[in-house]
This record gives sequence, C-alpha cells and structure tokens, in this order.
Amino acid sequence: MTPMNALIVDDEPLARQELRSLLARCPSVKVCGEAANARQALKLVRERRPQVLFLDIAMPGCNGFELLETMPLPHPQVIFTTACDQFAIQAFKVNALDYLLKPIEPQRLVEALEKARARISPIGDAAVGTAAVPSDTTVETGLREDDRVFVRDGERCWFVPVRSIRLLEAEDNFTRLYFDQEKPVLCRTLGSLEERLPARLFLRANRSQLINLTFIEAVGPWFNATLKATLRGGPEVQFSRRQAQLFRERLSL
Repeated sequence: MTPMNALIVDDEPLARQELRSLLARCPSVKVCGEAANARQALKLVRERRPQVLFLDIAMPGCNGFELLETMPLPHPQVIFTTACDQFAIQAFKVNALDYLLKPIEPQRLVEALEKARARISPIGDAAVGTAAVPSDTTVETGLREDDRVFVRDGERCWFVPVRSIRLLEAEDNFTRLYFDQEKPVLCRTLGSLEERLPARLFLRANRSQLINLTFIEAVGPWFNATLKATLRGGPEVQFSRRQAQLFRERLSL
C-alpha cells in the first residue's frame, strides 16, 4: 500500500511534533512537510502536492479557512486539527474530510486516515495519485456506512452517522431525512442522495421512499404482490411490486 503524502499546518511547534509522532505509527501516511503559517503552507502545497492536509484553524495572520480560500485547486483532503469545537459547522461547509479536537485521539486519527484513503483511492492503491475533488465542483464522492454527514435544517444542525438514517422520503424536489427522533428536510432530490448512499445498506422501496434495510423489523405481503415493511422507529413503508421483487431477490437465501 503506497502511503499518502500529508502536510501538517500548525503555528504551534509542540502540536506539529505531537501530530507527526502520532502519524509515524500509521503506515498508510507519510509526512511530506510542515508549515507554521499560511505562506509556508501555500509554498509547500505547490511544491509537494500533498494528498492530505492536517490544518489548524486558529493561526496568526491567516487562519485555516482563509488559507483554503487562497489555496489553488484541487485542494488536498482537509482534516482540521484544533483545540476549539465551535468551528465544526464551518469546517464541514468547506467540505472538510474530518474535524479532530486536540489533544488528538489516536483512534480518531486512524478513522480520519481511513476516510482519506477511501476518498483518494476509491478503486485501489493504483489510484493513490488521484487529485482531491475541489470543494466548489458538483462532483460528490460516495458515502460509506461509517461516515458521518452534516445535516442542516434552518437553524438546526446535526452530524449524522450514515448507518443511523432509517428512511429518506421525497417531497417534491426536497427530501425528508429520518434519524433518531428527527425529521429534517434537505434541499436535495431523493435521486441525488440515493447516488451517494451505500447501495449495500439502502434500497428504494418505491418512487418516493428509500429505506435502510437494517431498520426493518417486520415485513409481510400486501395488495397486488407488494410488500409492507415496518421500520424500527417508524413508519411503515410499502414496497412497489417491482421493488418488492428486488427485495425478495436481494434478501432471500
């Protein structure tokens, strides 16, 4: 497995040293440089073309978000490393891969690196050199079961594990998302969300509903060769005739 090249950007020498020490235990990544400020970071990004950027936010002169605005596209995969949790929402708005709070937990670092590997080389190690997708394009990467997604509905925001989403329901050009006791509405079509969600976990029940198969508690026959499923946490969902057949084929022995 070819290691990913990573650049550390942090104005605190001890923080850079600690992160480098943690990364030294991870064979999937190789540190290609360190920068203490935005000017150094821009120079190293152009020269060394890192695939992963470990980026502090609160830095003198130019903070992490301002650095990203001036950085040429395509950006590396960005993993924010900060002692402050109030920037999390803004971080995910700029398409950050992950957000690690200092002191960084080794397991959280490993999880972030696994996400980076999946984004950078989706078809295997031969694709390690693939550039990161710019945050201002319409191209979106597929999600995995252990990913978390940023969801916003009005003034309310959540970080939602993909595997905890039990149902997505189309409402014209919007989609209602069901997880826990929440039902926010997203400004996205059901079809566009279906393309990103893991097909192993989600199945279209009918034209307007997409369900997480792990949340099915009971299923039984319904009218005209259709099926009705009861989801843990609700509601009941009816499979169309065509999708009922796909459901039987997919889950039968």
